[in-house]
Amino acid sequence: MTTGSCLCGAVQYEIVGPFPMMVHCHCSRCRKHHGTAFASFVIAPLTGLRWIQGEDAIVSYASTAHSHRSFCRHCGSVAPNLMPEAGIAACPAGNLMGDFSVDSQAHIFVGSKAEWEILTDSLPRFDEYPPGVSATAIPGPVRAAEPGHITGSCLCGDVKYEVTGAPTRMSICHCTRCQKARSAGAATNVVYPDSQITWLSGADKIREYKVPEAKFFAVAFCERCGSTVPRISKERGIVVVPAGAFDSDPGIRPQAHIFAGSRAPWLAITDSLPQFPEYPT
Repeated sequence: MTTGSCLCGAVQYEIVGPFPMMVHCHCSRCRKHHGTAFASFVIAPLTGLRWIQGEDAIVSYASTAHSHRSFCRHCGSVAPNLMPEAGIAACPAGNLMGDFSVDSQAHIFVGSKAEWEILTDSLPRFDEYPPGVSATAIPGPVRAAEPGHITGSCLCGDVKYEVTGAPTRMSICHCTRCQKARSAGAATNVVYPDSQITWLSGADKIREYKVPEAKFFAVAFCERCGSTVPRISKERGIVVVPAGAFDSDPGIRPQAHIFAGSRAPWLAITDSLPQFPEYPT
């Protein structure tokens, strides 16, 4: 058995295995919803899921005619996706506690991965669903971007924005707060001066949650679909943009892994980027 929770702790649950598999999904919907390179899901029997608290805090967004994405309305963390017809629950691995003893099986929807992501591990890769899965791939949302304009949006399209000028840095963060906030193994972020973002629509649809004991750490998400969106940190003069939400290539590539000392035990770092246990000196 393992337990899971959202960033703010309002939603909590426990899952009893067996856990037959874990997959990393690179589809455009998962990238937008989680705001990072890919979403990792642990598959568990639906009968093994028990809500401890906060079921009434979960909001559901219909991302397609046949699928829903659920999230905590307080902090935006992704909740387990229940699939009664298949008798399973797809649980976001970033919200599960500890090492739950399941190995990653594959990267799926690699044909939709972001331009800035380079895969370096040896796991099998499939452009869409792996063989044997009786499901039809649905094309992801297409966002038109003008040449020279770096744009981004949430999954439902309510929140749209544009960034201009050069970014300050692009990092892959493995801190436990980012794992829970993005409901993923890590968060890939691009940082700009806060003067370089322009909201094109939906600024009034953004909700924020700040971790009470943190000096700066906070998240921003679309209230309708739960997608992670940029958060402006006025006290630091920066805007942190979730890389998975870009609609066009930001023109920068990840430069380092930070807080690698808090890396999820199930997510190996296999590339050659510099690794820092916490913030770089």
